[in-house]
Amino acid sequence: MKIINLSERPEFQETVTDWLWKAFGSENSRAFFESVVQSSLRGADLPQTFIALEGDTLAGTVGLWRCDLISRQDLTPWLAALYVDKGFRSRGLGQELQAFVLEHSRRSGFSELYLYAEFTGYYERFGWKYIGDALDYPDKPVRVYQQFI
Repeated sequence: MKIINLSERPEFQETVTDWLWKAFGSENSRAFFESVVQSSLRGADLPQTFIALEGDTLAGTVGLWRCDLISRQDLTPWLAALYVDKGFRSRGLGQELQAFVLEHSRRSGFSELYLYAEFTGYYERFGWKYIGDALDYPDKPVRVYQQFI
């Protein structure tokens, strides 16, 4: 498995956009995810989109975003939009994608990283510390996690 920046294989941008929209979005939010993916291809420090490839097959994606939770804009940066395609699940790829973003963030000079989830038990296994609750737009309760790098 190889993890690279989406900018190295931009032909996967539509698939990544659709994955994110279907996994994390709502009926009318595809344009939002397309915008984030497009922004990550422009060469800025943030956001960035990474993809996991097995050969030439797209297996998963993860983002490093300036902010992933409107109610907690005081925290930055965020591990965001972690998605593993169904055929590659239960093989440790989610953990590999997390580790990749943590290392990339450390090399980029960040000392901590945040994420949020609606569930418990997964991220804690990989060293993420629960730091409190917040609201995802407009009023969905979520759990906020932090990891020092």
